[in-house]
Amino acid sequence: MPAIASSSHIAPLPSASKPLPLTTSTEGLQAIADKHITKGLGRLRDHVFREGKGLRVLTTENQKLLDFTSGIGVTSLGHAHPDVTAAIIAQAQSIIHVQCAIGLSEPYVQLVESLLTMMPDPSLDSFFFWNSGSEAIEAAIKVARTRTKRNNIVVMQGGYHGRTSGAAALTRSKTSFFKGTGPLMPCVYTTPFPYWHAMGLPKETSEEVLVEQAILGIENLLQQQTAPEDTAAIFLEPVVGEGGYIPAPPAYIRHLRDLCDKHGILLVIDEIQTGFCRTGKTFAIEHSGVKPDIMVFAKGFANGMPISGIVTSSDIMKVMAPGSLGGTYSGNVVACAAALATTRYMRTHDILGNVQARSEQIFKGLREIHADTENGGWMIEEVRGQGLMIAMEFKDPNSKLTRSHSRGDIKLPANLNKLVQDACYDRGLLVLTTSIYPVLRLIPALILSEEEVDEMLSTMKEAVKEVAKAVEGK
Repeated sequence: MPAIASSSHIAPLPSASKPLPLTTSTEGLQAIADKHITKGLGRLRDHVFREGKGLRVLTTENQKLLDFTSGIGVTSLGHAHPDVTAAIIAQAQSIIHVQCAIGLSEPYVQLVESLLTMMPDPSLDSFFFWNSGSEAIEAAIKVARTRTKRNNIVVMQGGYHGRTSGAAALTRSKTSFFKGTGPLMPCVYTTPFPYWHAMGLPKETSEEVLVEQAILGIENLLQQQTAPEDTAAIFLEPVVGEGGYIPAPPAYIRHLRDLCDKHGILLVIDEIQTGFCRTGKTFAIEHSGVKPDIMVFAKGFANGMPISGIVTSSDIMKVMAPGSLGGTYSGNVVACAAALATTRYMRTHDILGNVQARSEQIFKGLREIHADTENGGWMIEEVRGQGLMIAMEFKDPNSKLTRSHSRGDIKLPANLNKLVQDACYDRGLLVLTTSIYPVLRLIPALILSEEEVDEMLSTMKEAVKEVAKAVEGK
């Protein structure tokens, strides 16, 4: 290795003696953000996070929070995990950027080695890394269309795939992600997802009936809107995320696999939020036993560093010409090192065992809150999810399906999920809402302890009770 080049020959400017006085006060930081950061970026609150360890975060006002968001499923090993932090530091001190079109890096190739051992099927053996989930979706669109020489894409009602142009065109969870920005990418068609509320069916509707209705919907779609021979791919989240944390029934996924095999359509599984042990399997698609043609992943496999990827078979990926995939930062070497450390930890520790145990504990506790009708349980419509993707859907005065309740003439507010979220925050618990329905979601780090779950459940119980008392006028 040659001697490290010095920058001592670069003369300092006069400004070097007068460094920019950066703001440190909470009020000052909030004021600058309010004036100069786009209002297009929404925030839960204007708290300023200073430090995080595990599931604990600290704000600049010294407010301690128990984080059950993990950055929306990103810090899967908790904030500042020592193994990942050490890998980031070591890599940054070695080489900080290797542009993927110029050369290889050890962490990039080693990450592929690590991921090969984790794939749900050995046929998934050809990778491409990018920076964000949306970008990985864009890559999957490109691969699917190139491989099939078809344009049309089928997506699920309620699905979310991102906010960049192509990814936003595939998103069906909320119009707020793309309204006013059209025309969006054409040739995208929507089919019903087997979720009782979105289908206008009672909550008690059996899974078998929901699947039958969803199958009818996609079969009609392929006869009425996009012919099979014009359809490149079907995109599916195995647990619908932004649409409300609804697991896809295995029977429905298996039908999609059969449909794709019959017509030469590619089944693209979006594991951006569900992948890497989140649902109790390494990948959520494993609950169904179905093999994806293309799988998209991001979020939780680098514990906070920006990296995403797609994987498919070598036979499918071979259609991509050199240069057709790439990007300045794609497969960034520091992000790859973080992902390598994260996946190594997942492969050598019983993360899945902890996810399953803590999931059972959370579901049991939330269902007890739901059953406690004297302390607010009457406001909850459903507890659902898979693994550590867990949601509570509340009753909604604007829904014919969920507006009825056991408290007579009491008028429900339309945002019970937000009211409970605020009550949790005031007690030091950070949780998120999601979907067009009043849904509260929990997506904590996979390393959470039994004691942290007990703390969350205690806080949630008090928050639900407080909101119920206010709604009941007590």
